[in-house]
Amino acid sequence: MALVHRVDLNHVQQMIWQAVAQIPAGQVTSYGTIAKDIGFPNHARYVGATLKKLPSDSRLPWHRVLNSKGAIAFAKGTPQYQEQRLRLEQEGVVFIEGRAQLVG
Repeated sequence: MALVHRVDLNHVQQMIWQAVAQIPAGQVTSYGTIAKDIGFPNHARYVGATLKKLPSDSRLPWHRVLNSKGAIAFAKGTPQYQEQRLRLEQEGVVFIEGRAQLVG
């Protein structure tokens, strides 16, 4: 996960949080799209790692970010998977064969 060494990682994290905060309810995007949108293509895993570190009481809509196939990245059946899917379905996101339609 080596980002350009001159980049302030706190600034990159803030850009990730800001991008995620802009995702409207009922829509989803991918880790890779977030990375590309903030100017760090090929750093989708860093986006995921950043979101994974959010405090449990965070109000950031982390659940609106999926993998590149439009699927939830957590292992199916885990509590995290169930929570993310429930949150998305409550917002009207439809899953077909485990995938949602990505925006962006």
